Amino acid sequence: MPTGAGGSTEKTGPLAGLKVIEMAGLGPVPLAALMLSEMGAEVLRIERADAGQPLLSLPEDYDLDRHGRSILKLDLKRPADAELMLRLAAAADLLVEGFRPGVMERLGLGPDILLERNPALIYGRLTGFGQDGPLSGRAGHDITYLAYAGLLHAIGRRGAPPVPPLNLVADQGGGAMMLIAGVLAALFQRSRTGKGQVVDASMIEGASMLAAPIHAYMAAGLWSDRRGENLLDSGAPFYDTYETADGKHIAVGCLEPRFFAEFARLLPLAEHFAGGQYDRSLWPALRAAIAGRVKEKTRDQWAELFAATDACVAPVLSLAEARHHPHNRARQSFVQSGRLERPAPAPRFSQSPQTLAATPATANRDPASVLNRFGLSEEEIAALAKAGMLGR
Repeated sequence: MPTGAGGSTEKTGPLAGLKVIEMAGLGPVPLAALMLSEMGAEVLRIERADAGQPLLSLPEDYDLDRHGRSILKLDLKRPADAELMLRLAAAADLLVEGFRPGVMERLGLGPDILLERNPALIYGRLTGFGQDGPLSGRAGHDITYLAYAGLLHAIGRRGAPPVPPLNLVADQGGGAMMLIAGVLAALFQRSRTGKGQVVDASMIEGASMLAAPIHAYMAAGLWSDRRGENLLDSGAPFYDTYETADGKHIAVGCLEPRFFAEFARLLPLAEHFAGGQYDRSLWPALRAAIAGRVKEKTRDQWAELFAATDACVAPVLSLAEARHHPHNRARQSFVQSGRLERPAPAPRFSQSPQTLAATPATANRDPASVLNRFGLSEEEIAALAKAGMLGR
């Protein structure tokens, strides 16, 4: 489990000792930086000195975009601030940024310049469309990238519009997770070669990679390019959600015949359904039969009935309910950080517990303390303070 109920000032985890610079932004880059921090990295978040009101203004206790970091405000359009940024990058192992292509270059902080100063630097870049190509300069969000990847088309019910899957697929899965995978792979290569490199992660390509098996199923003739007609997209009646007597829902996911047989026995279903799971001609009637049975009990009654089985039936819990489910409580899958109850750091490591990110401590907001940890001497810090650069 992560150390410290409210976060620890001593970093633990497999990345302890790694210095990371995060260029402040929205969405997947802050999530990646949070995870790197909770794996033990020392993360310095560079925020704009002239930044206006953020899109989502959260109270400090709930602002995970700043938890677990040191914070330094710079005006990178000023030569002195840009030079300080170069000094910091020279002492870093990793830099992550999520600006549109060309922004860092216009600030004089592109990978060519930073890698010249620090040849071992891993320069992680995350954009919607990648660093080049016809759409590379366009704005977008999760729903945009899923639309171009063909995935939004595939998510939803037959005859209904596509359904945005929150911002979990392109932003967080194809973005933050692919960025982390890329920079960690680059760090491993650096351990052998001593050389840094640029990691170009794009959310459209990351999301597409997550769907690589679906492309393989379609090529093999096992998947239709129409939503709501396939095994995993609500097309199959034994992989779907059903409304219960109390207006809630259960999730049914018994793909394998032996799991479906258990489901059919306990629901129960007529014998011809139990033996004809993959007979598509039976699917409309099978769906109706399942829906009718499920409406006879409440969600929690069904959850209790199926709890000790492998029928792959689960209650559809709300976000708040999930925190209190007995399994999640036993695993301490949600933890308290100040006033915020949030998912625990993941994944877990047997040799080095992770550090739960907390709101930045005083030392992590003090520019002198931050700069000292990144290798600047007291004399240099004093000169910067005298020049008025540290009081923002």
